Amino acid sequence: MKQATMNGYFYVLTAIDLFVLSFMCILTKLSESLNKKQKQGFFFAFALIAVISVLEVVTLPELHVTWLCVTLLSVLYFIYCSEMWNQLDALTGLLNQNSYLNRTAEMRRRGGVLVVFDVDDFKQINDRYGHLQGDICLAEIGRCIKKAYARSGYCYRTGGDEFCVLMENADREAQCAQEFVRQLEQRRKAVDFLPTVSFGSASFLGEDVLAVKNRADWEMYRYKKARKPDAAHCSPNHTLL
Repeated sequence: MKQATMNGYFYVLTAIDLFVLSFMCILTKLSESLNKKQKQGFFFAFALIAVISVLEVVTLPELHVTWLCVTLLSVLYFIYCSEMWNQLDALTGLLNQNSYLNRTAEMRRRGGVLVVFDVDDFKQINDRYGHLQGDICLAEIGRCIKKAYARSGYCYRTGGDEFCVLMENADREAQCAQEFVRQLEQRRKAVDFLPTVSFGSASFLGEDVLAVKNRADWEMYRYKKARKPDAAHCSPNHTLL
C-alpha cells in the first residue's frame, strides 16, 4: 500500500514536470532575448528531461529518478532566468545591447527594419535636473517605446540615451511611430521635463549591420536637424524610410 502511494506521488511529480516543461518551451519560443542557438539548447535540455521523466514512469518506477528530473528542471530554470535577466536593461526593462547583437545577426539574413532613437539634449537634462531625473526620463522614454512598438518589434536600450527597435515587418512602422509620439506627449503632461526624442530608420538589405545603423542614424539626425525648437509639442511630419 505504501509503495503504491509512493508510486502515485511520483506519477504526480512527473505530470507536474511535463506541464512545467511544456510551459517553459512556450516561454522559450516566444522569448525576444534568446537567439536561435540558445533556444535550441534549451529545447534539447527540456526534451532530455521529458524523456527521462517518461521512462521513469513507464519502465523504471522503482528507481524514482523523478527527483533527478525535478533537480535538473530546477537548475535549468535558474539558468534560464539568469540568461533572461542578463538580456534585460535594468533601468528601462527593455532588452539590452547583448540581445540586440544577437537579434541583428538574424535580421541581416531575414530582412527587416531598424529604428533608432536619440534623446534630444539629454546632457542638459542631467546638468539641470540631476542624474536621478535623467534616469526617470530614460525609463519613461523606454516605456513609451515599448507601448508603441512591442507588438511589432523588439525594443532595446543600447546604451546611454540611445534606443532602437528591430521590426521584422515595416508595414506598421508609421503607425508605431505615431503611437510613440502620442505616448511621449501624454507622459510629458505628468513629467514636464521629459525631453523630445528624434528617430529614424533603415531597412536591412543584406549588408553589414553597421551600414544599416549608419543609414538609420543619418535619417535620425536629418529629422533632428529639420525640427524647430518648439517641435517638442508637435507630431513629426516626416516619412520613416
